[in-house]
Amino acid sequence: MGADPVIVAARRTPIATRGRGLAAVDVAALATTAVAAAHADAQAVLGAVDVADVVLGNCMGPGGNPARHAALAAGLGAHVPGATIDRQCGSGLAAIVDAAVAVRVDPRVRIAGGAESASTAPVRSLNGVPYARAPFAPSGFPDPDMLAAAEDLARHDGISRERQDAHAARSHARARAARDSGRFADELAAVGAARADDGIGAGERVLARLTPLFPGGSVTAGNSTRVSDGAAAVVIAPAGVGAPGLAVRAHGIVGCDPALPGIGAAPAVSAALASAGLSEGDITAFEIVEAFASQSLAVLDRLGIAEDDPRVCAHGGALALGHPWGASGAVAVVRLFSRLVRAGAPRGALGVAAASVGGGLGVALVVEAV
Repeated sequence: MGADPVIVAARRTPIATRGRGLAAVDVAALATTAVAAAHADAQAVLGAVDVADVVLGNCMGPGGNPARHAALAAGLGAHVPGATIDRQCGSGLAAIVDAAVAVRVDPRVRIAGGAESASTAPVRSLNGVPYARAPFAPSGFPDPDMLAAAEDLARHDGISRERQDAHAARSHARARAARDSGRFADELAAVGAARADDGIGAGERVLARLTPLFPGGSVTAGNSTRVSDGAAAVVIAPAGVGAPGLAVRAHGIVGCDPALPGIGAAPAVSAALASAGLSEGDITAFEIVEAFASQSLAVLDRLGIAEDDPRVCAHGGALALGHPWGASGAVAVVRLFSRLVRAGAPRGALGVAAASVGGGLGVALVVEAV
């Protein structure tokens, strides 16, 4: 088994709310933009980069292996195969894990990430009846929709409306400050006229006035993320390439109660930290996908991390940026790259990316600045 592979480049597209700035761009085109940008960055650092494979996560696309499409459209060469995987909203992070494992065994460069176009996702049907999603669990197991799961989790954990609204407001405030100070500029790859995330600050001032989505509940449109379009990709090289980046130290992929899928990131982070011989206090930067404020708070509570800890989503998370399902986990890794590599964090600084997943899963990754 080889030494720890290194993420040497990381880029993402802007994230746009479904039906808005990226509404006419299909999932393969989004993926191509992110893959091509990350590949160009890697070549600027390493020289010519021959890619062994492209591995991308996607949840709701049309099939047809968007990763292979992106490999061809990005000009990587017909010899680069491409694979598209589905772990629902952990797909982009799981793709990076899979690619890093492959590089560890076979020391050739891979590109990995995720892409989602909720705007152009096909309408699926069963026996002629349209449905929004396939089941996450078989008959006899809980299979809540994500909004209902977020409300159930808020009630189960006693997470108040006030905490949820404050968490969402904090995410928007951090993202707005980061955007205005140019912290996102070097990680973004424009898609046509779309050059910035479109949802930051939206509705922040009216959070307390929004009506709960369930009678007597606490989850609202304001303390939930938005369904979004976007893509992200990283380039993973074998150890010893001599370039600054993020060494992939450990990962955790776990199952949890499908009735409370929002908690999955917590045991995944714990498993990844245990594998690396680390504790929560060793980590400089966390990027945990914020699907809902209740879900994010439930994960932080289980990990023993304060909800306003400046290490967690320091520049805002999915509550502000949006949630392109199959890409969000990869966006989290791009954000870690910006926070630890582009920002010049000390060598040895550690980061964690994590996502909870519909059906009761969690995915986490531990990286170290090198």
